[in-house]
Amino acid sequence: MAASPSVFLLMVTGQVESAQFPEYDDLYCKYCFVYGQDWAPTAGLEEGISQIASKSQDVRQALVWNFPIDVTFKSTNPYGWPQIVLSVYGPDVFGNDVVRGYGAVHVPFSPGRSLYENICFRHKRTIPMFVPESTSTLQKFTSWFMGRRPEYTDPKVVAQGEGREVTRVRSQGFVNLLFNVVTKDMKKLGYDTGPVDTQGVLGPSLPEGNPQ
Repeated sequence: MAASPSVFLLMVTGQVESAQFPEYDDLYCKYCFVYGQDWAPTAGLEEGISQIASKSQDVRQALVWNFPIDVTFKSTNPYGWPQIVLSVYGPDVFGNDVVRGYGAVHVPFSPGRSLYENICFRHKRTIPMFVPESTSTLQKFTSWFMGRRPEYTDPKVVAQGEGREVTRVRSQGFVNLLFNVVTKDMKKLGYDTGPVDTQGVLGPSLPEGNPQ
């Protein structure tokens, strides 16, 4: 008789696809994962930094990165389900790299369902970004003049609620993410993610190597 599993696995692939920041150009993106104490990465990369992208020449003026995400986690319970934190940076008028947006979103809970073997649904998420703001006009001018805009010393604070209510922020831009999610042994441990939420789910993705 096979032994019952003691952990379940969450496998996440996909990409930081693109962004819209109408006022800015030549931006790059950093990502990292934030998760609970009972979670541990077993494969892949927890963080990464993209190439610099320039705006497309069409009406969308999109910044396209198509930067890959590939990580696997193990855990004993869903508490602290992983979030991905994004930080977008670009040059100011003085050539200094400054933050242009922060954002975070949970990895989708449902792996999705497909009629095709070994093909999973893709989840698409559009993340509204924001930047911290100075509390006074003088501080705004000083930070602009010195090329030192307000930013978090640790971007992971974006995924946490503690202390966020005292931070003044301003909405700025959007980033588009694609997720492919696969779980293993969750039902054997008594966890059911339920039926797939069709909102924000694209069609079945093709196996690697096939044109899309």
